[in-house]
Amino acid sequence: MKAVVFHDVGDVRVDDVPDPAIQQPTDAVVRLTGTALCGTDLHFVRGSMGGMRPGTVLGHEGVGVVEEVGSGVRNLAPGDRVVIGSTVSCGACSYCRAGYTAQCDRANPNGPLAGTSFFGGPETTGPVDGMQAELVRVPFAHTTAVRIPDEVADDDALLVSDILPTAWFGAELAGTHHGSTVAVFGAGPVGLMAVASAQLQGAGRVLCVDREPDRLTRARDLGAETVDLAGEDVVEVLRDLTGGAGPDAVIDAVGVDAVGPDGQPDATSATELELAAVAKAGTVSLIGVYPPEVQQFAIGQAMNKNLTLRMGNCNHHRYIPDLLRRVRTGEIAPARIISQDMDLTDAVEAYRTFDQHGRGWQKVVFDPSA
Repeated sequence: MKAVVFHDVGDVRVDDVPDPAIQQPTDAVVRLTGTALCGTDLHFVRGSMGGMRPGTVLGHEGVGVVEEVGSGVRNLAPGDRVVIGSTVSCGACSYCRAGYTAQCDRANPNGPLAGTSFFGGPETTGPVDGMQAELVRVPFAHTTAVRIPDEVADDDALLVSDILPTAWFGAELAGTHHGSTVAVFGAGPVGLMAVASAQLQGAGRVLCVDREPDRLTRARDLGAETVDLAGEDVVEVLRDLTGGAGPDAVIDAVGVDAVGPDGQPDATSATELELAAVAKAGTVSLIGVYPPEVQQFAIGQAMNKNLTLRMGNCNHHRYIPDLLRRVRTGEIAPARIISQDMDLTDAVEAYRTFDQHGRGWQKVVFDPSA
């Protein structure tokens, strides 16, 4: 089959690789009808998140049709349309039962203390081959894959694989409530979905910070009040918009590959601005990816403002069924942020252009069957 394969930092290729097969009774093999490119994938290609094993198939977002199930999968059958959560979870351990499916004790073959297992990630996450491919093996398919309602289109379901649940999780971590003012840093796909999620969770006002004009336009289209990192003093503007106090909560949808106001890479610039801008006794929700190698954080500033810091990897299975229902009823339409629909064989070009912040490139989806 064709798949997007990591070879080295800066070296991604579309290769022919062996088809996946059932390895455990709780596995399924899914023929993908849609997959996507995420900013997290760029962390591996840029080298800002290390530990990738050459030969790993990339991608952690997917929808498709079940081709085969193991004997332990009792809720799926060949022919079912499914969305595959980005993180793997068994559904049976104490963490899964408590809703912390990203911290499943059984999913990561490196052991219960190894942390989150997700598709297409580094050695520490499994690794599990990803979904930028024609076929994928889904571990613990009875919980990792969820059937898609007939009324939900593939593109909408695809964004329920990762970015929408991650954004919803981020708005929850921020303590979003009726009337609250929430600032979202980053107007990429997760940031835009965080704007929509905060609104649906009752925020009175949602502010959005970015430096790319086309992304700020999309955030305004969703109803956010926008702040231009490239041309404005973000902290001053956010305070001015909130009567001098700052927003009640901040959602970091940027992560380790943040850039500063000058456009240059600066891994700590987003968190420094967020801690400075949020109101005293406010909450900072970190859902942008920060790998273990990142060791810097302005903890003294956070302590002296009595801030609450909440962070982590999204517990995908906890949110996917409910979000599919919200999509089915029309409460939210995540596919509206898709900007490019490409053949999987064009993935290398997509990685290159997306990495260079191509104008108008927001969310790229691939058709593995083309």
